[in-house]
Order: sequence, then C-alpha cells, then structure tokens
Amino acid sequence: MREPLSRRTFMQLSALGAGALLLKPGAAQAAPKLRSAARIVIAGAGAAGLATASRLAARLEGATITLIDARKAHYYQPGFTLVASGIKPASYVTSSTVDYVPYGVEFIEERVAEIDPEGNTVVTASGRSVPYDFLVVATGLQLDYAAIEGMDERLIGQNGLGSIYHSPAAAEATWRQMSEFADKGGVGVFLRPGTEMKCAGAPLKYTFVTEDYLTRRGNRGKAEIIYNANNKALFSVPIVSEKVRMLFQQRDIKVNYDRVLQSIDPGRRIATFRTPEGTTELGYDFINVIPPMKAPDVVRNSPLPWQQGAWGNEGWLEVDKHTLRHVRYPNVFGVGDIAGVPKGKTAASVKWQVPVAVEHLLADIAGTESTARYDGYTSCPLITRLGRAMLIEFDYQNNLTPSFPGVIAPLEELWTSWVVKTMGLKPTYISMLRGHA
Repeated sequence: MREPLSRRTFMQLSALGAGALLLKPGAAQAAPKLRSAARIVIAGAGAAGLATASRLAARLEGATITLIDARKAHYYQPGFTLVASGIKPASYVTSSTVDYVPYGVEFIEERVAEIDPEGNTVVTASGRSVPYDFLVVATGLQLDYAAIEGMDERLIGQNGLGSIYHSPAAAEATWRQMSEFADKGGVGVFLRPGTEMKCAGAPLKYTFVTEDYLTRRGNRGKAEIIYNANNKALFSVPIVSEKVRMLFQQRDIKVNYDRVLQSIDPGRRIATFRTPEGTTELGYDFINVIPPMKAPDVVRNSPLPWQQGAWGNEGWLEVDKHTLRHVRYPNVFGVGDIAGVPKGKTAASVKWQVPVAVEHLLADIAGTESTARYDGYTSCPLITRLGRAMLIEFDYQNNLTPSFPGVIAPLEELWTSWVVKTMGLKPTYISMLRGHA
C-alpha cells in the first residue's frame, strides 16, 4: 500500500505541514485589535461560523459578537467518507460545538428562525430578536432527502441502502452495508444529485473505495459497479473529469451520464433515474444515495437568495464571488456552503473564504477598503483506493492550484496524498475553527 518517501520529499512535506498545522495562537492575527462597538451576528455555528467568530474575536475589541445555532454536536464532515469506508470510527467526526466558541463571543443555542436584512435583525426560534450592524450568514445547507420519492432516512443501513452525508451514525451504517456487499458481490449503484452539493468528489471517492474492497476480498468478478453522473461530466474541472473517466475505465466501473435519482423502492431494491429520454430503473444490491441539496428554509424564505438562475432555484445567498459580500445588502456576508458562488462547498474553501469576508467586514468598521479576494479555491483529496489519493485543488477558472508544487502531483495517485487526507487535514481543520489559516 505504501511507497517509500524520499528524504527530500519528507522534509518538504514536514516544512510545509508545520506552517499549516502548527500555527501558534494568534499567528494569523498579527494586526493590532480594532476598537469598535459594532454588533455582529453570525447565523450558523458550523465550520464557517466558528472560524468567523474566532477571527473576529481575535481582531476586535469592544464589539458584540453573537453566534446563533441550535446544534449541540459539531461534525467534522470531511471525515464522513472515512467513517463510511471503515477507516475511522464515528467518534472521529464528532465533538461539541461549545468547545470551539471563542472567549467573549455570546452563543445563543437556538435555531435561526428569521432573517430580516431590511430591519437588520435576526429572530430565533423562541422569538428573541437580535439586532445587528453586520451579519455573517453561515447556515450551511439542507439535505433534501424528501425530494427522492420513496426515500426513508430511517432505512439507511438496511437492505443495501447507504447514505454517507446523513450523519456519523448513517455513515457507519453505510460502511456495514458496503462491507457486506464487498463480501458477496452483486450490483453496486453510485450517483450524485442534480443540485449544487458539498464536496462533489465524495461520490467518486466512495465508488473507488468500494471497488477496491471488492478487489481486495477477491469478489471483483462477482460485482458490477455503476456510477450515474448528473450531467455529461464526472467532475467540474475538465482535466480531473478525464482522469477519473480513465481510472473508471481501467477498473471496469460503468458510467451513465445525464442520470439523476428520482425515486427509490428500498423493499424491491430498485432505483429510478430521470434521463433526457425519460426514466430508467436500476436494480441494486448496494446503493449510496446522495440527496439533493439546497439552502436552509430560513435563507430561502428571506430576501437574501439569488433572485434568478440555478442558485436562485436552490436558494443560495446572493454574494459577490470574490468578496463574499451580499450584492444587495452590503452589511451582510455569506461564507461556507450557503454562499452562492460557482465553486467552494468544502471545508478547504471555508479556510480561504472566511479571512476574505472578515477583512472586508473589518475594513467597513475601520472606514477603509480591503483588497482581499477569494478566487474560488476548493480542495478535494480524491481517494482512489485504500492507501492512495489524488490531492485535487482548483479555482473558479478550473486552474489546478497545488499547495505542494513539485512535491505532490495533483493528478497522481499517491500515498502522500492519502496521508494528507487521513491524518493531516483534521488538525488543520481544527486550527481553522480556532481562527488560524
């Protein structure tokens, strides 16, 4: 499974990793604190909300920073695929939200029920009204299982039905179903939805991992693996899409294009897909259901989403793609999955988005202007088999933007990229929550 690291490569990775993983507290906030009485509300306490709260708390003195979210548990969502692959336990991705709320930030543990950008107010589920001078929307997204006719989330982990995204428990239950499939063979069905989604590489990773388990257990010849792409590509970056196509072809993974899951019959193990010609049915022994994804109702039902186009249909926040500032409400910013931008629904994107949004917000407070820009950076450590991965990083223009040029080749299946995914990213993620980038 492993190739030896040369001394040069090891030293380069160690040096680069030290900057990313071992930042001292306060290293990312070298600028002096800005005094202000501004009222800042952050709607959502996931990765983007917590990272924003930490950076603002470190940069401001005298401001009122309020974080609003009802969630108790914090999920390290990049690890869900690892749980569903039997690599990590469910506990690996679960911690407590309060553990990351920075000192001096008020945490209202309630659901955000209403956002009124005209009145500069957020209302919680209990009816509490929280006024703001600046609002950062970091609500994440909503998994829309209800859009799949016949889908019952309670059945995940039974009768060949898997779904990684639902929860840590569901990811673990999916692993048990996939492992059983790898022991027996049959027909494995994989897919991605026809909507925007978080970590669009995850469906591909899980297809690769399942194929590898079948091979390792000597049952590859007993199985047919079918991947259903929602459009005419396997990945949004053309060069990556072609690389995945070639790997799928080499590993005898069948691909159907322009197919979107419409309904499922868990009892009969039949999935129905919508195609340009109509509908078609696929029987399965194992299926990994990726649900459609959209903005949470609290954003969809507010004036904040895009007013037209695909992003408007799914309710994504209407922000400038470079500054993350709302197009119509200049004191509102959007970061993380909720942001209606062409790329960037990954934790790695949050790491780059939050500093940009914060710099523009602080500039507003100081009466200056910021030149900070988000270029669409997105990262996908694409696992291709156990012990191998491709570290895919790209921007709005579909340019590959490797963080380790000359050390990690983005389109090569490497053990080093596997180590980054399975060992290196979580410490970096936690550092991000603490306000370091």
